[in-house]
Amino acid sequence: MNLDDFSDLIERPDGGVRRDAEERRERLIVPPGALGRLDELGEWLSAAQQSVPVRAVEQPRVVLFAADHGVAELDVSGRAAGTTHELVRAALDGASPVAVLARRFAVPLRVVDAGVDCDPELLPESVVRHRVRRGSGRIDIEDALTAEETERAVRLGMAIADEEADSGTDLVVLGDLSVGGTTAAATLVAALCGTDASVVTGRGGAGIDDLAWMRKCAAIRDALRRARPVLGDQLELLATVGGADLAAMTGFLLQSAVRRMPVILDGVVGAACALVAQRAAFRAPDWWLAGQVSGEPAQSKALDRMALTPLLDHGVTVGEGTGALLALPLVQAAAALAAELPERTPVAAEEDAEGPSETRTRTT
Repeated sequence: MNLDDFSDLIERPDGGVRRDAEERRERLIVPPGALGRLDELGEWLSAAQQSVPVRAVEQPRVVLFAADHGVAELDVSGRAAGTTHELVRAALDGASPVAVLARRFAVPLRVVDAGVDCDPELLPESVVRHRVRRGSGRIDIEDALTAEETERAVRLGMAIADEEADSGTDLVVLGDLSVGGTTAAATLVAALCGTDASVVTGRGGAGIDDLAWMRKCAAIRDALRRARPVLGDQLELLATVGGADLAAMTGFLLQSAVRRMPVILDGVVGAACALVAQRAAFRAPDWWLAGQVSGEPAQSKALDRMALTPLLDHGVTVGEGTGALLALPLVQAAAALAAELPERTPVAAEEDAEGPSETRTRTT
């Protein structure tokens, strides 16, 4: 497998359709610019769907990739190492923030176990059947995955993207369920952006104290030493300092772009995977939206590199796709406005172009 092959498979959203959508926007009864960024979102969706007017987002889906990370053994997370299965169980039981919002918004939620470190019997077969391995290696001293496991994880993500596209999903809210995942993600971002560990080290979704932050910073620093020699190969980079969930999410993002299926990114883990995917296919970010500001410095670094501006900044740090799901109604609102607002009558359009009739009378 060579991720660079995706560069030839991924096309940008249709530029001609986007221009048609912009021209239609100029004819609507609401003045151009009055709806702010909603105009831009509506035009982006039109180009992605190749449809003017834009179609409503009717079959969105939340997809969460789950895994444990060996680096969590260093007490770099607000949660105990090896407890990702508890996060998965809460999501499946409807007891986590993203599950509550998904239920409220009537959006189906799917959890994919890429590398959770628990007995398979603790989770439903439909969740664990995709598992690549139990947990990942401690990236500060060993590889997260073998080369074979990395390819399996990427292909898993691709397969999930194909399943969603084939089932009619028209937009995906992408998130992760992990313990230690932000440490691996920050390492990937630091390696790809050429920054030091201290620049990208945040406090994670569960929050950590200063001592844990210093341990996390040290772990990222050590992992970076192992990452830099393999920067030229995205698969080897994911194997060295990534994890099964990050590799799967990277494959998911790339294949979603191939299938022309838009994705809303959540926090730093999704941003890190997107940055790896961008290195493989530079047009891929045109199919993604940044849902929210998570407060993680590595996320800001990655989004800036990809020129993606978050839709929301509500201080939501819980992760798990929650912030991205909060952005979904905004995207749906943009589609509804772009599709359903009436166009101005020809007389009104002419008056707008020439000025009010009374003014024309006085000046003739």
